[in-house]
Amino acid sequence: MSDARTDYLLRLGDDALILGQRLSEWCGHAPALEVDLSLANIALDLIGQATLLLSEAGDADELAFRRDVLDFKNCLLVEQPNGDFARTIARQLLYSTWQHGLLQRLTGSSDQFLREFAAKAVKEVAYHRELASEWTVRLGDGTEESTRRMVDGLGWCWRFIPELFEVDDTLEQLIAAGIAADPRESEHEYRSALAAVLAEAKLEAPADQRPILGGRRGHHSEHLGHILAPMQYLQRTYPAAAW
Repeated sequence: MSDARTDYLLRLGDDALILGQRLSEWCGHAPALEVDLSLANIALDLIGQATLLLSEAGDADELAFRRDVLDFKNCLLVEQPNGDFARTIARQLLYSTWQHGLLQRLTGSSDQFLREFAAKAVKEVAYHRELASEWTVRLGDGTEESTRRMVDGLGWCWRFIPELFEVDDTLEQLIAAGIAADPRESEHEYRSALAAVLAEAKLEAPADQRPILGGRRGHHSEHLGHILAPMQYLQRTYPAAAW
C-alpha cells in the first residue's frame, strides 16, 4: 500500500508541478498586467502544492529535477502547450474544475496528510476555478475573435478529460482503503459544472473525441520533454552544486 500511496502523491504532485511550470511561461507575456499577476499567483500556488506532495513522496528536489520524462505521472492535460490565452484558459477551466472537486473529496481521506493538504489547497483552487470560469465567459461571450479562440481552445483540450476519471489498479487499492477519492463518482458533477460555465459563455461543449490516455503510466506527449529541459537544466548540468 505504501508504494500505491507514493504513486498517488506523485500523480497529484506532478500535475501541480507541470501545470505550474506551464503557467509560469506567461510571466511577462500575458495580455494585461492584472492577468499576468493572476497567472503567476496560480503558478506559485501550484508549485507550492507540488512541493508539499513531492516532499511527502520523497526528496522534492530530486523528484522534480532529476527524474526522466517516463518517470513523471502527470495527466496529459497539464503538459499541453499554452497556445494562445484562450487555450490556456480552457486548459485551466478543465483542470481546476476537476482538481477542486477532487480536493473537496480528499478532505474526507483516511490519510492524515492528504486530508490536511486538501483542506488547505481546496481554498486556493477555488480561486483558480473562479478565475478560469470568469475568463471563459468573458472570451466566449465577447467578440467574434475571442469566441472563435475560446472554441478552438476547448476543442484542443477536451480530448484529455477522460484521463482525469480513469481508474487503474493502483487507484482502486487506494479508493478501497479510503485514501484516494474515486474520480468516477464526481464525473457527472464535473461535466454539469462545465456545462453551466459554457452556457453562461454562450458556448457549446465540444463533441466527445477519442480519449488520449497514458500520462499516469509515463506515456507522455513530446511536450513534456520540452518543459523538463529548461526546468531541469541547472540540476542536470551541475548535479553537485550547492547554493
